Amino acid sequence: MKGIEDAARKLGVTLVSVPVREPGDFDGAFATIVRERARAFLVLTDPLMFSYFARLADLAAKNRLPGIYALREAVNVGGLISYAANLVDLYRRAALFVDKILKGAKPGDLPVEQPTTFELVINLKAAKALGLTIPQTLLLRADQVIE
Repeated sequence: MKGIEDAARKLGVTLVSVPVREPGDFDGAFATIVRERARAFLVLTDPLMFSYFARLADLAAKNRLPGIYALREAVNVGGLISYAANLVDLYRRAALFVDKILKGAKPGDLPVEQPTTFELVINLKAAKALGLTIPQTLLLRADQVIE
């Protein structure tokens, strides 16, 4: 969150943090976002959010708010855009670590790795529903465009 706050400050963007702890908080969170006149929203990776990406996408469409998500799965079910580490790649890397541990490596001796593969996914159906035109330059950079 600190990194997001720092980036927002550098860009001159006002950041409104709206915590959501349970599914019943979604409607109130969007009401707050709308009341604060947000122009977009960001959904961070969280087990709760993962289970409700379709609900978030519906609320985004209803409130005509573009959202960016930390996982592509949200875009697959109607979210606008995601830029995130590729989970399949992360699972492959995890499997290599499990293999090393099963072959006798001590977990504490293994290096900590950061994700290396990130992907940009854009949902043009969601963009159209929001009345947005995604620039061609961004579409060309996308790893996947859902039409």
